[in-house]
Parts: sequence; structure tokens; C-alpha cells
Amino acid sequence: MGQSRMRKFTVIWASSLVTMVGTALTGFSLGVWVYLETGSTTQLAVTFVLAFLPGILFSPLAGALVDRWDRRLILLVSDAVGIGTTLTLGLLYTAGHLQPWHIFVTTVIRSSLRAMQVPALNSIVVLLAPKEQIGRANGLMGVANAVSQTVAPAVGGALMLGIGLNGVLFLDCATFFLNVVVLFLTRIPAPPRSQAGTEGTGSLRREIGQGWRVLTSNRALITLALFYAALDLSVGFVDILITPIVIGFASVSALGVVLTIGGIGLVLGSVTMASWGGPRRRIHGTAGFAIPLGLFLCLGSLRPSVTLVAIAAFGFMFCSMIIDGTSRSIIGTEVEPDLQGRAFATFNMVTNTVLCSSYLLAGPVSDHVFEPLLAKDGALAGSVGDLLGTGEGRGMAFLLGLLGLLVLATAAAGYLTPGLRGLSDKVTKPAAEDSAAEGSAAEDYAGQADPGPGGTPDREAAGGQTPQPVSDR
Repeated sequence: MGQSRMRKFTVIWASSLVTMVGTALTGFSLGVWVYLETGSTTQLAVTFVLAFLPGILFSPLAGALVDRWDRRLILLVSDAVGIGTTLTLGLLYTAGHLQPWHIFVTTVIRSSLRAMQVPALNSIVVLLAPKEQIGRANGLMGVANAVSQTVAPAVGGALMLGIGLNGVLFLDCATFFLNVVVLFLTRIPAPPRSQAGTEGTGSLRREIGQGWRVLTSNRALITLALFYAALDLSVGFVDILITPIVIGFASVSALGVVLTIGGIGLVLGSVTMASWGGPRRRIHGTAGFAIPLGLFLCLGSLRPSVTLVAIAAFGFMFCSMIIDGTSRSIIGTEVEPDLQGRAFATFNMVTNTVLCSSYLLAGPVSDHVFEPLLAKDGALAGSVGDLLGTGEGRGMAFLLGLLGLLVLATAAAGYLTPGLRGLSDKVTKPAAEDSAAEGSAAEDYAGQADPGPGGTPDREAAGGQTPQPVSDR
């Protein structure tokens, strides 16, 4: 029975992978088209903000709806709307009527739907994968995300030249259609009802509040949210700064090499998580991997070297995927299945808000504070400049190094915080128990509460429930 459910998960994962690649190709191609059509960096930035902001604002409601409605229906409707919006853009482009505002409206619609789609996908992991395989299943979801992010810039440009924007859009429609067919043919079990989930039902307002209570009533989960948000503050700066740092001392082609190597690290980190499942002690999968992540950031800031920055990008991306997969596995095992839509949505809203804020801060902070400090005649040119160098991009490199130190401090705080340090070991079941324990999704969770920080099931702190981010970056 457990193997049958895992096969279902693998089929859904494979079709989701294809759809994610198609969506990433469309996002990349539309961004390129907006920039080429308008020549405006501001309008390009608007597409990034619109891809984040509606999802953040809609997340609390989306999480409640995910727990209230059939998850398969949510995914089917999301894909159907994806087909409709993408087909509309393709027809407008073919007719010569496509305008940037059409893309902005479409981006808002798809971002809002993604606020429901992501927690729905995250929550079906625990409904299909056996409990001891949740780490690997979350790793596979990370692989899909990593492959889509890596393929989009590598292949998107070639496809734009080969089949044009309309070809990319209609290809995306085909991937959505494939996913719709798979979802129609695959049954996803409903989550078993828990006492906490039943008590939280009622009005949407009450159910939205339950999402916050799921996180804030459990010491481990609120600590994990704060820890992950602190890491996202650094991640957002890195996402923005990597391009000007490399271009400041090398060429655009060198930047392509760095981003490609970083993408390889992203994919290998996801594959490692999928095959390994993460460390047995979950604190090592979060705070433990944050230590090399911070060190890689410091390494990339030391000298204006493509080799050093490429190594740093690889290590940073690799460690990020282990942390992300472990974090989602923690939520998957610490929250009852019928509450996970709200838990994931609330978690994603908190961490993505920090990520989006760091995107907005990165430019002004680097341009007006750090770059002047390490200009040729800057205030720190004769001190820090002797170590890191001076000139274009070196102030941002200094900021990158400070962010690395911040990540190291965050890792130390994670190990010192009882909420994270007290996380129980990863769940494993002896082979003899496996056949007896496998069955329905309810059987996988009934009576299997993970020990809380005190070594006993953390039911009291979680309001009677058995105590799940990516990023969806």
C-alpha cells in the first residue's frame, strides 16, 4: 500500500516537474520580452514584485482554502487557469496586440493561484509518501524546483530565438495539459481529520487564524520560521548582488558561468536531499548546513575571482536545498495533515515577506552605503579595501561577507535555541514494522506523534495536535 502511494507521488512529481519547467521558461521569456519591448529596468522589476506580492497577501486565505477544499481540485483549477492565461498571452502576441500590462495582470492572477498551489503540493507529500520517506519526497520536490530554475535561463534564450515567444507560451500550455491529465487519473486521499483541525473549522476568518496558531503554539515551528526568515534576509541580497558583483570585475559570459555552476549546485543539493532524506538529527539539516552556507558567502567576497565566486555559488545553492528540504520535512511531520495547507501558507508568507523585503533593500543599501565605502577614495579603502579590493562591486562584496557572518551567527543561534535543538530525530521504522504500519494516510499518522523538545509528544504546546518553507523562491 505504501509503495502504491509512493508511485502515485512519483507520477504527480514527474508531471509537476514538467509543468514547473514550462512555467519557468514562460516567466523567463516574458521578462526578456518586457525588457526588450520597453527598455525599462523598472518595468522588468515590476514583474518580479508582482510575482511575489499577491501571493504573500493571499497566502493566509489560500492556506485555509487548501485545508477546506479537495487538494486535487485546487491543482486542477490552477492548471486550467494557467492554460487559459498562457493561451491568452500567446494569442495576443500572435495577433500583435500583446502589451506589458497584459503580462502584469496575468502575473498577478498566477501569483495568487500559486499561493494555493504551493501549499497544496507541499501538503500532498505527507498524504502519499510513507512517513519515513518524507525527507526524500521533499527532496524530489526540491529537484523539480531546482531543475526548472536551472533550465529556464539556460534554455529560454535558445527557445526565444528558435520558436519565439508564442512557441514558448504554447509549449507551456502543453505542460499544463499534461499535468491536468495526470491529476484526473490519480486519486489523492483526503487528509485524516484531527481534533485540532476539527476545532479550527468554521468561518474562514477562524480557519486563517488557525494557521497562525499552528506555528506560534509550537516552539519548534516558530523558531524554525524565525530561523528561515533570517536566512532569507541574506538570500534575497545574494540573489540581487551576484550579478553586479561579477560584472564589476568580469564579463557577462563569466556571470553566465557562475550562474550555471550555481544552478548545478541547486540541482545536486536537491538530488542529494531526495536520495538521502537529510541528516537523522534535523538540527544538523537546518542550523548545521547554515554553517558552510555562511562560509561560502564569506569565501565569495574575498577576492574578485570568477573561480572563488563560482565555488561560493555552488556551495551556497547546495546547502540551501538541504536546509529547505529539511525545513519542509519538519513541518510535514510536526503538523497534522489536515492543517498543513494553513501551516505551509503561513510559513511561506512570513519567509517570503522577508525575502521580498530584502530584494527591495539590496539596491539602495549597496548603492548608497557599501559601494561608496570601498570606492577608490572611500572611507574603508585603506582598511577593508586592502583585503577585499576597491572599485566597482567591491562594496557589494563587503556586504556579501557581512551577510556570511550574519548567517554564521544565525546558525549558532539555531544550535543554542531549544526549539530547534530539541527537534526529534528523523522518523524511521524497522522493516518488520513497515508492512504492518503501511496503509491509508490516516494509518500513517494515527498514534505516531513525534516527540517534542521535552522528549514526549508535543500535544499540549500545539493545542492538542501533533506537532512544515523554497521557496518557493
